[in-house]
Amino acid sequence: MFRSINDAFGRRSTLSVRGLCAMTSSTQAATEPTDPLPPGGDSGTGTGLTATELIGRSPGSLAWARFKRDRVGIACAVTVLAFILIAFAAPLIAKLYGKDPYQLYGQDRGLLNSYGIPLKPNGGVDADFWFGVEPNLGRDVFTLLIYGIRTSLFISLAVTVVSVVTGVLIGLVQGYMHGKVDYFLGRFSDLMLSFPQQLFFIAFTPVIVALFVSPRDEEPTYVRIVALILVQFLLGWMVVGRLVRAQVLSLREREFIEAARLSGASNWRIIRKEVLPNIWSTVLVQATLLLPANVTAEAGLSFLGVGIQPPTPDWGLLFQSGASYFESDVTFMFFPGIAMLIFVVAFNLLGDSVRDALDPKTVR
Repeated sequence: MFRSINDAFGRRSTLSVRGLCAMTSSTQAATEPTDPLPPGGDSGTGTGLTATELIGRSPGSLAWARFKRDRVGIACAVTVLAFILIAFAAPLIAKLYGKDPYQLYGQDRGLLNSYGIPLKPNGGVDADFWFGVEPNLGRDVFTLLIYGIRTSLFISLAVTVVSVVTGVLIGLVQGYMHGKVDYFLGRFSDLMLSFPQQLFFIAFTPVIVALFVSPRDEEPTYVRIVALILVQFLLGWMVVGRLVRAQVLSLREREFIEAARLSGASNWRIIRKEVLPNIWSTVLVQATLLLPANVTAEAGLSFLGVGIQPPTPDWGLLFQSGASYFESDVTFMFFPGIAMLIFVVAFNLLGDSVRDALDPKTVR
């Protein structure tokens, strides 16, 4: 009888141990990843890092790791940085080059004919004048170009910064406060968007200039620069404001915002600590796309005669002067056109690369 009891107990113990082992194996299978990463494999985030290396990395460092893998983005960033360095170092470059953008070289050196056209082929390009000379006045095109980068980039950067800051503030107020504040600010934004942009720029730039300077007085260059910044800013902040508003509307109902609100945090603290960190990537991408658009808008206004006025070097003025001599001197418009094309395309591609780095789900 004891033997039968021992046999029964042994079989039950064996079954229990087997059942426990089966439960343990199923638990381990459920907790282990179904598709484990191979040693040294990518984690699928586009950063080239393994899952172990991703632990403890901030979103900014992950975005930078993704951006470094984008060769087009790196090349465009280097190109844009080169333009910025040239703009800041324009006086030094002109001094080393030995030319001044305001000095007339044509008549003194016999570089122009009686019609103001360069005597030498290709617009007077030679070892002394790398990009040739300006028709009619005989100024050096190379120094005009690098100083023109300085003027256009300063105005466009100022417009972009002011527009982005204003758009972010108004978008935050609209999205977080909601209600009547959102309604009235939204209608004001719709009103500003209803204006035709180019006609608004052309019509209101002289009006703003007239507010600061009498028509009988000489117009300082800084007044025209301020007018261009103001008139582009007035119609430049709405796109950023609407994007930020849409982002904030989706964030304000999230659980972490509700938790911060229930914990007694003030609205300013919630916006500063919870909302802003979640929208900065959208704002950064929009800023990289807004700046080249402002460069072309500023050049267009100067080309039409309502922007920067001579003799201040500017890309738009180079196009304006080149259009008058296009048939007799094609080279004069060639160099400014190529420079603006490279800058605008590089900055737009840089914006795409920044967007891809900040959002790995996007596919270009």
